[in-house]
Amino acid sequence: MDQFAAKIETLEHHWMRAWILGDRTAMKSLASREFIFLLGSTKPAILDRASWLEAATTRFRCTSYRFGEVYVRRHGGLGLFAAQLTMEGIIGDDEWSGAGWVTDLWARSKIRRKWQLVERVLSRPDEDRRFPPAIRSMQLWR
Repeated sequence: MDQFAAKIETLEHHWMRAWILGDRTAMKSLASREFIFLLGSTKPAILDRASWLEAATTRFRCTSYRFGEVYVRRHGGLGLFAAQLTMEGIIGDDEWSGAGWVTDLWARSKIRRKWQLVERVLSRPDEDRRFPPAIRSMQLWR
């Protein structure tokens, strides 16, 4: 593994551990101002940064995770991370566990030159119709 791939994978683990701990400060530091979370499912749903930070510390919690094979690629000031993801968590009062695919886009900030997460796409091959509306209900701009 090259140095860049190791850096991005380390940031991914920091992000996931912050989510498990409900560490809003750590997630806020790692997320760019333009951060978007996209749940890719039969009916997709998105959360902006403010909605994500609120939801990830209250109603959309991760309790454990494991990455499968990891793919990292650098494109200038951007880094792409993709991996199989097995996780356990909750959305509201419902268990939300299983396998899926996570694709994250990291960008190097212009002033501080630190890597920040710009976009997370979490795809799950499930037909459970409860979760996209549950994610949409967490949108703060509504």
